[in-house]
Amino acid sequence: MVKQKERRPGQRASAGPGGKAPRTDAPSGRGKPYAKPNREAKPARDEGKREARPPRAEAAPREPLRSERVADAQAGIAAAERPLIARTGERPPERVPVILESPGAGDFHLIDMGNGLKLEQYGPYRIVRPEAQALWPPTLPASVWDNADAIFTGDTEEDGMGRWRFPRAALGETWPLQLLDIDFHGRFTSFRHVGVFPEQIVHWEWMKQQIEASKRPLKVLNLFGYTGVASLVAARAGAEVTHVDASKKAIGWGRENQALGHMEKLPIRWICEDAMKFILREERRGNTYDIILTDPPKFGRGPNGEVWHLFEHLPLMLDICRQILSPQALGLVLTAYSIRASFYSIHELMRETMRGAPGVVESGELVIRETGLDGKQPGRALSTSLFSRWVPQ
Repeated sequence: MVKQKERRPGQRASAGPGGKAPRTDAPSGRGKPYAKPNREAKPARDEGKREARPPRAEAAPREPLRSERVADAQAGIAAAERPLIARTGERPPERVPVILESPGAGDFHLIDMGNGLKLEQYGPYRIVRPEAQALWPPTLPASVWDNADAIFTGDTEEDGMGRWRFPRAALGETWPLQLLDIDFHGRFTSFRHVGVFPEQIVHWEWMKQQIEASKRPLKVLNLFGYTGVASLVAARAGAEVTHVDASKKAIGWGRENQALGHMEKLPIRWICEDAMKFILREERRGNTYDIILTDPPKFGRGPNGEVWHLFEHLPLMLDICRQILSPQALGLVLTAYSIRASFYSIHELMRETMRGAPGVVESGELVIRETGLDGKQPGRALSTSLFSRWVPQ
């Protein structure tokens, strides 16, 4: 379901979708280099994805180690030489607000929520996890909630660690799941996540349709790709996929998921690297992609200690992503999770980034709707993340 109103200020520019600006353009001077900000560092966290983080080394903030400071400085060298490009032309027309809603799919649906918790179905298991936005009382009786197979207990903050309790029977770390005909492993992690973010289904379905409808081979870049479900969806649909994540563990999980579905022959490059370093290198090499998905965390570290802060580094990341869009690109998709901001913040950034390019920027929220025990009874909606998406039309 899409709810929207449309405004179309200005006239569309005639530049190609990739909107490549000449390298002689004067820098705008607005961007900060991709280096450690001059402030106290937060506890270490994987850049690769919010649920693939290693355990915190300390409970409280600490000063970075000398080795971390050196790595941070090295990571900033290349980006410091790459300022934001001063874009010209009209900003793309906009569609706001757009609400992309998922009622569930495959082995997943949201059963009920309330009192700061949500009850979900993941394959054979019913799972209870914290959900701060569930401000209302549950719809279903306590007896339904009491039959949960797994309950996450501990820190209710997104970055907080905890543990899983299995009230009915001990369960293994992983179990098989399927979404959009893709087999993968669900996984009980110490950060309450389970190896997949089902609200992203709406983006994956859109991407799958674009790939299958295309009359040519497409290249897809999945930045901060985590366990690779989106990469497998794209590759199964017929695209050549480059999957980038800073977490070795997440890359390993992605390969396991590929093997689980007997999809080893699909064209996926699994790359464990800092996302910013990778796209800077792709820009220098002149490599381009037809669809780019990026789901960066609020804060993260690359495999060599590179520091990522969403609000400081996102403008440069999107600017580089525009440069590596192909002339016939079909989309640049950004999702932002667990940040204190309106979707308008990333919406206006995306419009500035795509200034002078044809197409439209649509932004809003991803939501999941309750569907009851049987997955067929529509109920209340839960906002899960912000998004902004540029498409050529």
